[in-house]
Amino acid sequence: MNLIAASSSRRRSADEDEHEVAIGMEPQFDDVILKGLHRYVSLVIEALGLHGDACCVQLEPIASAYIALERRLPSRPDRDVALLWDERHGWALAVETSSGEDLIVVGYEGLELLPPPRVVATFAESVYSDEATALLEPPPLGAAEAEDGLALRLAAYAGLSPHAR
Repeated sequence: MNLIAASSSRRRSADEDEHEVAIGMEPQFDDVILKGLHRYVSLVIEALGLHGDACCVQLEPIASAYIALERRLPSRPDRDVALLWDERHGWALAVETSSGEDLIVVGYEGLELLPPPRVVATFAESVYSDEATALLEPPPLGAAEAEDGLALRLAAYAGLSPHAR
């Protein structure tokens, strides 16, 4: 089960099908969370100084985001680069593959699940400049965030309360 679903005010028994626990079970709550995730990603894009809309956000199967970056890494000039975010590990910088396989993560930001957008931009710039302090293994941030209410934090980025239906 994903963290945002766990944060939902609607609780289900453990024996219910995982697909029934998905975020889509509470559309009004989900709309607020999705709007917050969109806003958060837009602020990261702005902090990066990017233009255009080469990004994607989704809530299922887990909350995640993808931002295509305009530059390539000096160490991999033949590969497109993207910033990835998910509710389990936070932000990562990855390179595209030519075969349609999963992206290759070159480093995780790792300090917190929803760092301020400027922190994400600084992380990306540090990887480009080889001054990276990025983690090479995915940090297990999601478990700690479950108690902090990831859904509520994303709703705050939307400027809305998920309880104001």
